[in-house]
Amino acid sequence: MKRLLRLPSLLRLTLVFLIALVFQNCSEQKIKETTDETLNITEYLRENPDYSMFLEILDITNYASFMNTYGTYTIFIPNNAAVQAYLNDVGATSLSQVPMTDLQNIAMLHILDQKVNTTSFTDGKIATPSLYGQYLVTGASNKNGVSSTTVNKDASIIASNIELGNGVVHVIDKVLRVADKTLAQTIEADPNLSLFTEVLKATGWFETLNQPLTDKTDIDSYLTVLAQTNEVFEAAGYTTLDQLKSRYSHLNNPLDLKDSLNLFVSYRVLPRLQYLADIAITPSLVTKAPLEVISTKLSKDTILLNEDIFNGVLEKGVAIDRSVSDVTASNGVLHYVEGNMAIKKRVPAPVYFEFTDIAEFRRLTAFWKKPGAAYEKLTVDNAGIDVTWDGKASDANAYIAYNKAADGTGITSGIAGCWGADVCEIFRFRDANAQNVAFKTPVIIKGRYKIWISYRQQATKLGNVKVFFDGIEMPRQVNLHEGGNTDTANTPETVLESQGYKRYASPWSNRVNCRLVGVVDVTTTGRHTLMLQSQGNFSAQSWFDIAEFRPVEMNQLWPKFAAGKSTLVQQP
Repeated sequence: MKRLLRLPSLLRLTLVFLIALVFQNCSEQKIKETTDETLNITEYLRENPDYSMFLEILDITNYASFMNTYGTYTIFIPNNAAVQAYLNDVGATSLSQVPMTDLQNIAMLHILDQKVNTTSFTDGKIATPSLYGQYLVTGASNKNGVSSTTVNKDASIIASNIELGNGVVHVIDKVLRVADKTLAQTIEADPNLSLFTEVLKATGWFETLNQPLTDKTDIDSYLTVLAQTNEVFEAAGYTTLDQLKSRYSHLNNPLDLKDSLNLFVSYRVLPRLQYLADIAITPSLVTKAPLEVISTKLSKDTILLNEDIFNGVLEKGVAIDRSVSDVTASNGVLHYVEGNMAIKKRVPAPVYFEFTDIAEFRRLTAFWKKPGAAYEKLTVDNAGIDVTWDGKASDANAYIAYNKAADGTGITSGIAGCWGADVCEIFRFRDANAQNVAFKTPVIIKGRYKIWISYRQQATKLGNVKVFFDGIEMPRQVNLHEGGNTDTANTPETVLESQGYKRYASPWSNRVNCRLVGVVDVTTTGRHTLMLQSQGNFSAQSWFDIAEFRPVEMNQLWPKFAAGKSTLVQQP
């Protein structure tokens, strides 16, 4: 130390500076390891005292740490006023008095394991279920002139789309409650469904609808009910159970599954969990009534049941009351219908399905069935309602088209010789572009039918086509090379029919043809799938006109189809 003090002052100062620098370099540096300072959900709750009571629920149930981890969650946060209202409702003064199971269920019901902004909300269920397993239903309401988005019909969203580090937050003004009543209990609790409840008990369906789920993660284990209110029954002329028994119970034993009153109920019970959002996109609903279905139709924002056109006659349907439907139960979902429904008993009737009469073409309002020639492509990404195929949206050759000939009085050998003077064109009908093209048919009544496929012939570059009905391959194939010249020897039509051909259009053109592909048993009334499958790498366009479903006992030759028009030609 004495030697250090004997050094010149400048040198001593330099030495001290170097020693301090060495110590600084040896000390641990605090490095900022994160670049994103956005709060996670739990951190956000701790920063906002308005949500402290819901945070307490998460702390008690250990979901607070869960919501502080990496992920993409959606959480609906009830504010303190909402949680306090919940405590008042259950008769508790603090959250510590609420059973742990109840708090855990509440926490799970408010969390989705996927990020969902309000822009993805529809008037119906959110596509992703909650962690509890039940779906949340969103909608719109107007209270005191103020519009808001509701959740489960009761809670209003008061702040939305709050982006956080691990998800998105929506603030609501009420605590969401787990649906813990079965369908039977939910129906019985509604005084407007008292007669429907009596019918359920008389037929034994009350017990079925009161069964708990065996697996709440499996939507196939749920049930869906289409209920009728007392007002609907009264409008149909029924106010008592005895009146319904007198009208429907033909075996005088409603507990018998074959009794008409039992079928009356089973026709209103659907397998699977089906919210309105599901029903709106399902052409026909399978019911618990054996082999019976309900057709559906979306008219603007109204879902209509059993509104169909048969033999050119419109049969008015029954609407679902959207404002009160989508009621979640512990084992399913409840809907309300606005009219009395009866099972439609029908005999097999012919169905003439134009391949151009599909939703994808009908929405081409500037072209479809309008005067003059038209040609409009339909790409893969614009399909999926009534037609699908296995092409790629990026493939310029993977398309089908609406192809219509110019109108005129003269019938040519081309498309003008087809029914309605239009065809569905499949471009490059082959495995590289579109080998399998599947169409949704109109409603076909259950029964036994012959299936005929009509097309516009092209003699080269095409080949054979297999036909499948609901996945079942038909025994005969369509040879697109064959045209009307199969009739060059003036073969009688009855002989042609025995060979599996016929002259389906009038006047007849040698450029169109019709092939019997097989006989099928249609087991359920509803829409079905008809698939065309190419059996080669076709290098030219294929043109399809009609698929006929004629009951086997019906005349297969008449009526014919007016070439170039959209009318039928009756037998002279």
